[in-house]
Amino acid sequence: MSFLDTDRDLARHSYYDATVQRPAAAPALAAEIECDVAIVGGGLAGLSAAIELADRGYQVVLLEAKQVGWGASGRNGGQALAGLACEQETIEAQLGLGEARRVWAMTIEALSLIQQRCERFQIDCDWRPGYLSLAVNERKARELEAWQVRMQSLYGHETAWITPQDMPQWIASPRFHSGLHDPLSGHLHPLKYSLGLARGARQLGVKLFEDSAVTALEAATTVGGSVRVRTAGGSVRAAHVLLAGNVYLQGIAPMLESRIMPVGTYIIASKVLDASLAQSLIPSGSAVCDTNFVLDYFRVASHTDAGCVEHRMLYGGRVSYSTSTPPNLAASMQKRMAQTFPQLSGVGVEFAWGGFVDISMNRAPDFGRLSDRLPVGAAHGLSNVYYLQGFSGHGLALTGIAGKLVAEAMDGDAQRFDTFSRLRHREFPGGKLLRTPALVAGMAYYRLKDLL
Repeated sequence: MSFLDTDRDLARHSYYDATVQRPAAAPALAAEIECDVAIVGGGLAGLSAAIELADRGYQVVLLEAKQVGWGASGRNGGQALAGLACEQETIEAQLGLGEARRVWAMTIEALSLIQQRCERFQIDCDWRPGYLSLAVNERKARELEAWQVRMQSLYGHETAWITPQDMPQWIASPRFHSGLHDPLSGHLHPLKYSLGLARGARQLGVKLFEDSAVTALEAATTVGGSVRVRTAGGSVRAAHVLLAGNVYLQGIAPMLESRIMPVGTYIIASKVLDASLAQSLIPSGSAVCDTNFVLDYFRVASHTDAGCVEHRMLYGGRVSYSTSTPPNLAASMQKRMAQTFPQLSGVGVEFAWGGFVDISMNRAPDFGRLSDRLPVGAAHGLSNVYYLQGFSGHGLALTGIAGKLVAEAMDGDAQRFDTFSRLRHREFPGGKLLRTPALVAGMAYYRLKDLL
C-alpha cells in the first residue's frame, strides 16, 4: 500500500474536519485557460502565495487535487511556532550568523502574518497564544536551558524559564522536569485557517479549482516562455508556476522527490472534557511539545457546538516511517496521553487521524526553482517554476511566509527567497525502495537515545 492510499484512510477521522462547515466545493478544471501564475496545491503555502500575488495584481489560478486544506495543512497539530524544524546552527553552518538571524526574523514575521490575515479576512480559527517546550529529565533540561540562553544572546528571542518547582503552575503532569514558555507562538484550528485563506484568496480574484490533480508539467519551448500545467480535465498556461504540493507531487517533479521523505504523524482528540478539568491540565492554555527527538505534542482545543463550548485534549506523536497506519492507533495514543496526564486515564478517544509531512534530510526547508535541480541544458524551459517543500512538520506558520517570499521573487525581488534557496540539501539515500528502511533504522537510534 502506498502512503497515498494510507493517507486517504487517515483523512476520514479528523477532528478538524468534523468541526468545520465547508463551503460548496470549487469546480474541477474543465477548460484550457491562461494566467500569470499557476499554483499547484491548495494548502497553506499555495494559498498564502495566491493571496500575496493577487495583492500584487497578478492573475492567479490555484489547482488542488482534493479539497482545500485536505493534506497536512488541514490535519496538523495546530501549533504555530517560531523558528524552523532544524536548529539555527544548521542555518549558521551554511549561511553564517547574519543570514541565520535574517531567517529567524522571517519566522517571527510568519507568526505576525497569521494575525494579520485573520484580521484582514475575518478568520475565526480559535487562536490561542503561548507555547511550552518541556524537558522530561535533568539532562534534557540542561540542553534546553543552553538553547534558551543562546537564542536570547544571538537572536534576541525572549522566553521564560520554568523551574521544577514552578512546573505545576504550567502543566498538571508528572512527566516533565522543567521547560520554557514562548509567548509569541501559539495554536489554532488549522483547517478553519486554511478555509479562511481560501475565502480571502477568492475575494481577491484567485480562480480556485478543486478535484483537479495535476498530471503533467510541460516546459516552455522558449526562454521566458509560458509553462503548461495539465490536469485530467484541462490545462493552465502560465508565465510562472509554483509547486506547493509537498509529498503529493508524486511523478510531477521527480527531481524533487528524493529530497524529502513522507513521514506519518498521528493525533487523537479525547472525548469532551469537563471545563474545569480541561482548564487544569494546561492552565495557560498553551500548546506543548516535549524536547525529545521523537516528540509528543498536545494542546487543549475548544469548539462551540449549538451554543455549548466543548473542550478536548488533542494529543499527537507516534511518528511512523512506514506507509501503514500503526495498529491500534487510538488505543496506543490514548495510552501515551494517559502517561502524560494520569487524570485522563479513563477518558476515551473520539477522533483518531493523521497524515504525512514532508521531512528534509537536515530538517531545513527546501525552497527553490525547478531549474536549479536540472542539468543546465534541460533547465531553461522550467526557469519560471518555483517550489516550496521540506517544512519538516514545522510548517503551520512557515508556509505563510514561504508563500510571501515566492510572491516577492516572482514579482522581481528574490533576495529573501534566495536566502532559503541557498541552503544545500542532500537526497535521502537508497532511492524509493531503501530510503524508508534506512530512516527507520536511524530513528530507532534516536528513540533509544531519548529513552536513555
